[in-house]
Amino acid sequence: MDLSLSDDQAAVLGALESLAKPFAAVPANFHGFALISETLDRALVEGGFLDVAYESDLGAVTAALVVAQLARLPYAAEVAASALVRPLLGAELPRPICLADANAPHRPVRFLAPGASVIVLDLDRVSGFTASAQDVQATETLFGYPVALLVPRADRETMLRRFDVSPAAVRAAWRVALAAEIAGLLGAAIDATVLYVTDRKQFGRPIGSFQAVRHRLAEASVRATATRWLALQAADSGDAGDAALAAQYAQEAAAGVVYDLHQFVGAMGVTLEHPLHLWTYRLKALLSELGGRSAHAVDAAALIWGG
Repeated sequence: MDLSLSDDQAAVLGALESLAKPFAAVPANFHGFALISETLDRALVEGGFLDVAYESDLGAVTAALVVAQLARLPYAAEVAASALVRPLLGAELPRPICLADANAPHRPVRFLAPGASVIVLDLDRVSGFTASAQDVQATETLFGYPVALLVPRADRETMLRRFDVSPAAVRAAWRVALAAEIAGLLGAAIDATVLYVTDRKQFGRPIGSFQAVRHRLAEASVRATATRWLALQAADSGDAGDAALAAQYAQEAAAGVVYDLHQFVGAMGVTLEHPLHLWTYRLKALLSELGGRSAHAVDAAALIWGG
């Protein structure tokens, strides 16, 4: 895989950076867990950034780059599923796109709201429906995303539309989306922590000048970079084994890096006054998605080395 950006990819990311500038900082009056913006969402749709995978000269790699770049914002936006999973299902699906694992029916669903497209991934089929108010049970969350519970319904089966796509293909795209989003979140969380340890002093010197802190931050940066490249490799190859490996590594990296970053920021990192939680709490939400690290590792082993 060529690791350099094409001219078209550089142009897309440059335009996206300009669009995202007003959303790069946390509003001064915000003290909550999930920061969202309808203005940002509308601008992404109007700019066509969620549709780049449909362009043959951009494709899934560019979509993964878009997902990773937008995940760096303190705002949580429904980007990953729309950019990387929706192309397998149909551009006409109303957003937000909410991904639900049939094997985890009680798990809160990110971005679930009335009018959303709920995509249910089962072992032998991919189906979906448009959520109504009866399907959605609002719930409070600490995880940095707007989430809700999917209400069980006896008539749910009659509502389902079956998609003519294999569950394996959707699972692979979901995993690429997961890894790309984690890569962006890790990068932004590390940047926020570096800024803090550069300014905060202990024993008359910045925390970040201590060798132990510097080494662990360097390791965190390596993990974030590796997560990004594994996500892009999986997007480029379209291989289910690459996707499972990328998701497994991403969740493994996130678990370790989140712990370290909160250690460095200390008590401030668990307050609503410091922005670190806007990335790390979203990372926490993604740690068990699609079965978590063990499920991804088992699938990667079977798909890559199982013969």
